[in-house]
Amino acid sequence: MTSSRKRRRSQGEGSVFKRNDGRWVGQIDLGWTDGKRNRKTVYGATEKEALGKLAELREAQSKGQNLTAKPRKFAEWLDEWVEMKRRQGTRPLTLRGYRQLIRDHIGPALGRKQLDKLTPTDVRRLVEAKAESGLSAATVKQIHGLIRNTLADAEREELVHRNVAKLVKTPAVRREEARVLTIEEARWLLDVIKDDRLEAFWVCALTLGLRRGELLGLRWDDVDFANGLLAVRQTLQRADGSLQFVDPKTDRSRRVVPAPEPTLAVLRKHKRAQAAEQLAAGKRWQNLGLIFPSTIGTPIEPGNLSTRWRATRKRAGLDWLRLHDLRHACASFLLASGASPRTVMKTLGHSQIGLTMNTYTHVLPDIERAAVDAVAKRLFG
Repeated sequence: MTSSRKRRRSQGEGSVFKRNDGRWVGQIDLGWTDGKRNRKTVYGATEKEALGKLAELREAQSKGQNLTAKPRKFAEWLDEWVEMKRRQGTRPLTLRGYRQLIRDHIGPALGRKQLDKLTPTDVRRLVEAKAESGLSAATVKQIHGLIRNTLADAEREELVHRNVAKLVKTPAVRREEARVLTIEEARWLLDVIKDDRLEAFWVCALTLGLRRGELLGLRWDDVDFANGLLAVRQTLQRADGSLQFVDPKTDRSRRVVPAPEPTLAVLRKHKRAQAAEQLAAGKRWQNLGLIFPSTIGTPIEPGNLSTRWRATRKRAGLDWLRLHDLRHACASFLLASGASPRTVMKTLGHSQIGLTMNTYTHVLPDIERAAVDAVAKRLFG
């Protein structure tokens, strides 16, 4: 449709004109790409509205947004972002968590929004709605964090001129006091699991602080019995419908930890029992070299192992004790015994010392008390 009036503005500001149907049109020239002239067009019911939208375009361009990029919905960018993270080597289990947050929470609320039109208000309303729905503060924080991370990459790729999620506050996560396994309870647990087929698994979790997937990924080649060392080189996860051996969670998760002699003794006993299982399985045995396989040598399904643990803790009368709590117990015992936070960080494979200190603050008063008592003893005899 031809225009009834066109007003040219100074170089770079674009032009505004009124169409015969009464709508106002604003255009900004974006130069040439692959032999084609690029223009960005906005519309308004009034000249003032069109001018305002044109000013927003110029501001976005001045802040680095690539106005020639293909327009996309936020949902399209989320899909593209997850695929980008997959190509960059993000772990399958982490990708599954991203997809779940997007599918259940972010996509339904914000997916239809235009990526470059997303506002702080849009994000704030989602965060508030999720908090009011009864979701935990930690989950709401994860939702906000994922939006913030996706928009940070969009900003780096000049698809948006600012990360609107940075302007939104999330509810504070209240750290609840977790119940901690005591030394007496740990001794009782060791008695209960004695001669269990997975005794060595539970003992390694308690004394070495390894994660479930790390333990399931261990091979006999990873154990140096002569020097009392154990190497974490891979982890077992269920992702995309299959069991997969993947790299450890972070560079620090790939580590070598010292194993105490009682743990090594349990592992030797476990190795002898496994040799008998292999003999009984005959040709059915699949020799993958795993320390903790099924009765025919194949990887153990992580979910099945958790089921076994629930039955084990019930026998011990410790129904509250999660399998992951054995890892926490290991760290707490190390700190209470005088190990430095840096040593515990290395043993657990934490990526940052702050994570170690924030996770095990419940042990710090005992450590501080022991330290000041030791100094007083040296001063006063």
